[in-house]
Amino acid sequence: MKPGSNLYLVGPMGVGKTTIGRLLAQRLGKRFIDLDDEIEHRSGATIPWIFDVEGEEGFRRRESELLEEVAAASDIVLSTGGGVVLSAPNRRVLKDTGLVIFLTASVEQLYQRTLKDKKRPLLQVPDRRQVIERLKRDRDPLYREVADLVFEVGPRNSRHATEALLQKLRDLDC
Repeated sequence: MKPGSNLYLVGPMGVGKTTIGRLLAQRLGKRFIDLDDEIEHRSGATIPWIFDVEGEEGFRRRESELLEEVAAASDIVLSTGGGVVLSAPNRRVLKDTGLVIFLTASVEQLYQRTLKDKKRPLLQVPDRRQVIERLKRDRDPLYREVADLVFEVGPRNSRHATEALLQKLRDLDC
């Protein structure tokens, strides 16, 4: 990675963006930022609360404003929320200010990783698998549109996935 360059992780909820992002930042000597955590920290409210009170539209507005601010920094690894790519201006910010990596996994892997999760507002429904399938179908093209690199996390644990991703970045001379 070039000194000072930003690295952005996009992909569906449950793929490991936060965990892999933290590990990547440590290995690359960059500062790690999780966009969702930063929204919660700055607003003093949880994401489920923001969704309940402001709706998804209010959350997406907060997300876009913070993304623009954070993208002005340098030398960061940013873990984005799964829906950040829904906004064309967000996709443009990502593409214009850093290297975008789309982390992907199968529907079954995403389902298993989010099975007991109570924090994700979009998954607080009776049929989580159906939601994951719909989100994957609807959002994958947007992730691919913005991605400089597509990386299949697969069944690997976060440490192995991070090592494989670092090797891929070295091979591509990123």
